[in-house]
Amino acid sequence: MDFSQPLSKFAWTRSQMTELEPVSQVQHTAEPNVLLNLQEMQFWLDKSVAWGQADSPDAQKDTCLHLNTLGDFLQQLFVYINNMSSTTETMKKFPFLGQLLGRLCWNPHVTARDTSRAPLLQCLLGLYSEHPSSAVERKANQWIQKVLCQLATQEDDAATQALINHLGVPAKEYHLKVLKKMVTRLQGNVARRCSQSCIDKRCSCDRILAISEVCVPLVTCPEASPLIGALLQQPTTCIRETLSEDFLGALSLAHASYGLPLEEQTKISLWYHSMPSLEEAVISLLDRVTDIVSRPQMIEQQITKSLLPKACAQHCSIFLVTNDIFRSVIKQAEGNYSVRCVIHSFTRCFSRELALLQPQIAVSVKAFFPQSPSNLLVPLLTMPSEMAEEAWSNHLKLLTGSLRRLTEEEEEEDAGNRSTRGHNSVFEAWFLLVQCVHWVHVAVQLLVTSGPEDCDHLLWLLTFYYHPTNKWHHRALQLEEAKEALGHLHSWSSVLPHPLPVDCLQSLISLLSPQPQRLSLAPSFTLNLLVNFVVFCQLPLRDSTEILQTVVDQSGLFHEAACVLSSIQFRLNEASCLSGDRVHLRIKELHNTITCMQAKPTTHTHSPHSRYKFPNSFSDKHILTALL
Repeated sequence: MDFSQPLSKFAWTRSQMTELEPVSQVQHTAEPNVLLNLQEMQFWLDKSVAWGQADSPDAQKDTCLHLNTLGDFLQQLFVYINNMSSTTETMKKFPFLGQLLGRLCWNPHVTARDTSRAPLLQCLLGLYSEHPSSAVERKANQWIQKVLCQLATQEDDAATQALINHLGVPAKEYHLKVLKKMVTRLQGNVARRCSQSCIDKRCSCDRILAISEVCVPLVTCPEASPLIGALLQQPTTCIRETLSEDFLGALSLAHASYGLPLEEQTKISLWYHSMPSLEEAVISLLDRVTDIVSRPQMIEQQITKSLLPKACAQHCSIFLVTNDIFRSVIKQAEGNYSVRCVIHSFTRCFSRELALLQPQIAVSVKAFFPQSPSNLLVPLLTMPSEMAEEAWSNHLKLLTGSLRRLTEEEEEEDAGNRSTRGHNSVFEAWFLLVQCVHWVHVAVQLLVTSGPEDCDHLLWLLTFYYHPTNKWHHRALQLEEAKEALGHLHSWSSVLPHPLPVDCLQSLISLLSPQPQRLSLAPSFTLNLLVNFVVFCQLPLRDSTEILQTVVDQSGLFHEAACVLSSIQFRLNEASCLSGDRVHLRIKELHNTITCMQAKPTTHTHSPHSRYKFPNSFSDKHILTALL
């Protein structure tokens, strides 16, 4: 197969340069058993040789006289190629086919007219092997790719440059128009669909892989955007349809590393077809938003802007991959507050997008959460604003009861050295609780606004949320500490003396400074209780401010307290919990207090970073090492 001839001499006449109408599609009008004879092939090969060797007026005239007939022959040849089982079989039948097509591609007068150029390039595409099995097929593939690449670049040889000068068209404009013509033609090929699954013979769907292969050099060209979008968004109707891994890889690299702009649906389709591209997008999102945990509204804005929630709602498979990444990350960063916050915010954004699409799709919510315990799925995904406030307590009792049964089954399995099946169920239940942490927020608010009676189930839920992997005897000790912390808060419900004695808060401060030798509550648990208490309690604002100021000053948890305040404010603005002007004013004043404290030298003697830290960067924790 002779592919040695130059390939960059593609051109058209001046009049055709101004008419950029779509190339007409080649129809399958011939019968599948059409046979081309060698004499006809030899005739056109001789003509191509003669045209290529002489640039005289007679040669040009002869070319023009035969172009219509040549176009008919190429259409017939295309039908023949398309009904052969492979390029190797085609070349065995016509060994001079490669030389003929190569010489025609070299002739600018042949490629100048749609009637001959379109079927010529169709023949080339028909010879492209989706799975090359020989050196001939591999060489043919490289050559076909080179044709398109040279059309899209400005690497001109002398002959092409001479033709461009003769036409009086700038080289950049020439190549741009050629590229647009090529994109239009290839896009038309993508639109031609196969109506049934084809196994034993080549079908029109084989071109999808071929077109995506030859499109690799074009991914960075803005003019190729319609073609790229058509390739990625084409519906799957045949089991043989696929896209080239090289094409997907080149497109992902151009988008991620060089900022190639992609339309919204094109980007979503890229994630659907390319697992590496999707994984990179999710990890990049995590790295961007985990350092702004103190601004939950900005986190949701960034998550929504990423288009990942919309992609997850449209394609269940994208959500499953994204959720698996979150699952792997949180297993390695169980105590990382930033990661939990991002996962919850992402789930909220996803739920909103899913609600918008739900009337149009038939995918059940269970399909998106196949590993989650079914009896917890709907209760946890239900937002507090979707039910009466009086029903929150009973709803949380039901949730806690289901979670306790799961943990008890795990304890029984541990005691009997039986299967660890329950361990995964408990983790999946906890992971779902992280995604639906709005019910944890409601539980904290109810704890600090109600009396000490009938709060065991709320304390158990919070202890499970902050300590999911602890065994039952550890959790029992932590429940006792949780009751102690809550008892201190409830004891301050009446008016406090002034100035406030420091020893009155010392026990609470000690809970925020756990010792390595003992099993203590997570400092985030105690701090969450404290901040919610000073926001929602009935104490005068002066007393609440003094309590928070003293505890935060002694513990050094300025940033952490500000994060909890921001989270409460964001929830109230979203109307997920009880709110009022009084509460919003208290949050504002408490925020101002912490901000002023941060601006002054701290008086605490122990660095908070040695005890309790919200990491400023997701990547600093090296959590992604195992995922990349």
